[in-house]
Amino acid sequence: MHIGLACPELSGHLNPMTTLGRELARRGHRVTVVARPDAEAKALAAGLGFAAIGAAEFPRGAIAGQAKALGGMTARAALGYTIEMMRQAAEATLRDLPAVCRERGIEALLVDQVNPAAGTVAEIDGLPFVKVANALALNRDPACPPAVLPWRYRPGPLGRLRNAAGNWFLRRVTAPVRDAINAHRVRHGLEPRMGEEAPVFLAEIAQQPAFFDFPRARPEPRLHFTGPWHAAGGDGEMSFPWERLDGRPLVYASLGTLQNRLVEMFATIAAAVAPLDVQLVISLGAADQDAAGLAARCAGDPFVVPVAPQLALLDRAALAITHAGLNTTLESLARGVPLVAIPITNDQPGVARRLEWLGLGEVVLPRQLAAVRLRHAVERVLGDPGYRNRARARAAEIADLDGVRRAADIVDAAFRTRQPVLAAH
Repeated sequence: MHIGLACPELSGHLNPMTTLGRELARRGHRVTVVARPDAEAKALAAGLGFAAIGAAEFPRGAIAGQAKALGGMTARAALGYTIEMMRQAAEATLRDLPAVCRERGIEALLVDQVNPAAGTVAEIDGLPFVKVANALALNRDPACPPAVLPWRYRPGPLGRLRNAAGNWFLRRVTAPVRDAINAHRVRHGLEPRMGEEAPVFLAEIAQQPAFFDFPRARPEPRLHFTGPWHAAGGDGEMSFPWERLDGRPLVYASLGTLQNRLVEMFATIAAAVAPLDVQLVISLGAADQDAAGLAARCAGDPFVVPVAPQLALLDRAALAITHAGLNTTLESLARGVPLVAIPITNDQPGVARRLEWLGLGEVVLPRQLAAVRLRHAVERVLGDPGYRNRARARAAEIADLDGVRRAADIVDAAFRTRQPVLAAH
């Protein structure tokens, strides 16, 4: 079967999606990434096909430019900018994806949760599709706070009332995306119900493990939590001066590949860690970053690099300081590394609060970020072996999941039978 992968052209989505795509290709499927031109390099590097959409408005480098702009934003500004990026992606998808599917002979689609327009295209054209949560599963539930808001899990009526208000807020701010898709649906004779879909998809798979979620009041029958989709050896042959590591406990700090231009935040991390007897490695997450310039601004003697072999460093780390992106979080937990989270935007607050709820790390919100507060959080995690022990226990669970295989099994079953694949709850 020829399967198309439709997802944002960002590393946090492309990396897990192409890992799953490789497993499907290994099983004999033909797999093509369908995205704007900036995704082509990752698709080809994964050994997958590539078909461009939106090339007229988004020539090569356009999405990288958007990501660079987003990298300096926090909180509401970053969320608003992300939603506008989603709207633009939706319009390009609705216009171009149908022709690409016909011309390339694509027979089924994997649709990222944050590119829901591809699901509407599949519905209009009668293609079977499976929804994919490469980031935190954003499925609304009365018992769970919206992932974009930094709220703790709070059971009971008051918590549900608060969550309902949060979901109303999220629905309001995402209206531009929903309106664009619903207008397209109406033009093609479908109900304008994007955001409240009838389950026309065959299954929904999330790379977060089942343990990494709050208790849901209404478990969705087609939503499967499989475990991470991380490829072995994902660092490739990236060089790193390992001789610079001096034997002290290693603290690895990264704000991912999007929120990576927040210079003052990196400087605050360095100031927080400087008085401690640890070695700090900061990865800026982009090859064009001025590592030497940031290092000169930082207290202590942090080792600052533009990009780093994250998996290999996490293998040696005592602690990770992170923006709470799902991939970095799961990569840390898979190695038994506890975290201190500074959630900036999008689903990061939801990831951070799950870490806190599970006792796997501490959370410092950006609006509260100060060197002293962050240092206390680092000291609590490093000083209490319970954090490390709990992280190691979760690492053992993740090792037993084989998330990529489980996800591919669900996709195979869905597309082979064209029947819903139900999860065991």
